[in-house]
Amino acid sequence: MKSILTTAALASSMMLAGQAIAAPMLWQNNSLTYLYGNDFKVDPDTQHTLTFEHASGWTYGDVFMFVDYKWNESTDDSEAARTYYGEFSPRLSLGKTTGMDLSYGPIKDVLIAFTYERGEDEVQNYLLGPAVDLAVPGFDRLAINTYYRKPDGIRDKASGQWQITPTWAITIPVGSSDILFDGYIDWVVNDAGNEGSDDFQSKNLHINPQVKYDLGKAIYQKAGQLYVGIEYDYWSNKYGIKDGGFVSENFVGPTDQSAWNAIVKVHF
Repeated sequence: MKSILTTAALASSMMLAGQAIAAPMLWQNNSLTYLYGNDFKVDPDTQHTLTFEHASGWTYGDVFMFVDYKWNESTDDSEAARTYYGEFSPRLSLGKTTGMDLSYGPIKDVLIAFTYERGEDEVQNYLLGPAVDLAVPGFDRLAINTYYRKPDGIRDKASGQWQITPTWAITIPVGSSDILFDGYIDWVVNDAGNEGSDDFQSKNLHINPQVKYDLGKAIYQKAGQLYVGIEYDYWSNKYGIKDGGFVSENFVGPTDQSAWNAIVKVHF
């Protein structure tokens, strides 16, 4: 049964990606971000992160992807001191593929969203579900993706979790430049598996807003190219590990995280 579900998830993802990018690209944006912060849980307390992000719009949908490369200040030169994690997220617009106007009230469009999560130690998850793009005054961008989460089975983690992911961006004019307030929330709303067993995954809440100043616009009148700012990284039951549960108490310590990062971000 697991192999059937995994195959179905893979087939759905390939279909969505193919449909989303089957027609010419309308726009794209790429960026590199350096982040430095501390007070992280489960992982080393202090971390450096280099993130590549890509976002693009196509005739029938859009694509977002990122790859994080993390390292810490440990004197140990092992692979454990350097890790990677990435996500690939195509969305298929039902309005654009059918030619129908699906807008209603604040809803601009209805989509099917897929995300593939990939990390180290055979960490892979497939997410699939409905999404909406919203038109709300004051927001440059506001979307809500809803997912059913399916681990790939390699680590024998339980399926059955649902995730709600809002993303947003707001531009605030400040003097001769702007402040960009953007971010996302990943809210896994329910537990899966049997608590105390190896397959258990806890509900968790990951809130990740950034506040960035458009330094490029302030210095050389080039908007949207160079930002500096801060990021807040709150994550309850990080990685689906219940804070105060068996794994937390005996192996990894507290899993409720409240961390800050300094940011430098370049768009190209």
